[in-house]
Amino acid sequence: MAALQVRTIEPKILYFGAPVALISSLNEDGATNLAPRSSFWAPGWTLVPGVLDETKTAENLARHPECAVNIASPELCNNVEELAALTGKNPVPETKAKQFRFEPEKFKKCRSDAVREQLGATSTSPRCPVQMEARVHNLHRIGGAKLEQLGGGIAAEVEIVRVHVANDFVLGDSYIDYIDPAKWSPLMYNLRHDFRLAEHELGKTFRAER
Repeated sequence: MAALQVRTIEPKILYFGAPVALISSLNEDGATNLAPRSSFWAPGWTLVPGVLDETKTAENLARHPECAVNIASPELCNNVEELAALTGKNPVPETKAKQFRFEPEKFKKCRSDAVREQLGATSTSPRCPVQMEARVHNLHRIGGAKLEQLGGGIAAEVEIVRVHVANDFVLGDSYIDYIDPAKWSPLMYNLRHDFRLAEHELGKTFRAER
C-alpha cells in the first residue's frame, strides 16, 4: 500500500465523530438546564465530558453533583440544533454573545418535557433513547492556548449510577443487559455536521460477548 500524502493544517475543531449527549444539570432555582455536548469518553461506568468554562453546565456541575447524560437519536437532530444556540447563563458571556441567546426554559424550548427520575434532583430527557443518571466525582481543569481563546474548560468526571434504554434497543429477556449494536444508532457530531452511524457492521472487537 502506498504511503498517504498528507498536509499540515489547523482545523477549527477536532471532533472526528462522537455521539451527541444532552447533559441535564440543576440550576440554583431547582429548574433543569439542558445542553448538548459532543466531546466525551467513557472508561467503564465513568463518563468524562468536556465542558467550556463560561457555560451554565460548568457552573451547575461545580455547585451540585447530580446530573444526567442523555444520548440523542438521529431523529432528534433538529431539536438538538434548536437547543445548541441557547445558553442558561444570564447575562450571556462575552465569548458567546454573538451566537447565543439566553433561554431559562430549555426543556420547553426544545419540546422535550422534563420528568423526575429516581435520583431525585435532575431531570432526564425522555425523548432520548438512552438516559443515564450520574453523579459528579471530580472536575479537572483543562487548558491549552486554543482552548483558552474560548475561555478555558473542564473535564467532568461523572459516575453513571442508573441507565435507562428504550425497549427497542434492548436485545431481549435473555440478554436484558445488552444494547443491540445492530439497531442502536446515535446522532453523531462529525466536524460540525450531523450524521447517523452507517447501517452495516464491519466487525466486532475481541471483547464482544455476542
